Amino acid sequence: MLMNKEQIMEIIPHRDPFLLIDEIEELEPGKRVVAYKNMTPDEFWFKGHFPDYPVVPGVLMVEMMAQAGCAAMLTLPENKGKIGFFGGIKEAKFRRQVVPGDRLKIEVEIIKVKGPIGVGKGLCTVNGEKAVSAEITFAIK
Repeated sequence: MLMNKEQIMEIIPHRDPFLLIDEIEELEPGKRVVAYKNMTPDEFWFKGHFPDYPVVPGVLMVEMMAQAGCAAMLTLPENKGKIGFFGGIKEAKFRRQVVPGDRLKIEVEIIKVKGPIGVGKGLCTVNGEKAVSAEITFAIK
């Protein structure tokens, strides 16, 4: 493990209960990141989505990609202390349900940066099986 939750909080501004990545395994500043989220049964979203059939909301997995991508961008010296904001989601595809007990692997590759605006290509998998893929646009402020 390259970074635990405490170390991640030194880079990105998110905090519990909305810090949605548990650890970062690989990080190339400004280029790519591999992070993980362990889906424990007590995650706040499982209580209401859905009580008798708990699954991770797809939009939260996209947020997990955004937080991981944010970590990749905010480790660049020129972005230290800044905040990454969501700018858009393109071509999101939800292919597999993610449930309590799953370990979600979150991979984001930064494919374009022009000034404060950038684009990342994200993929979430469980045991090598695709769960979500999307292209996310962000702004650094």
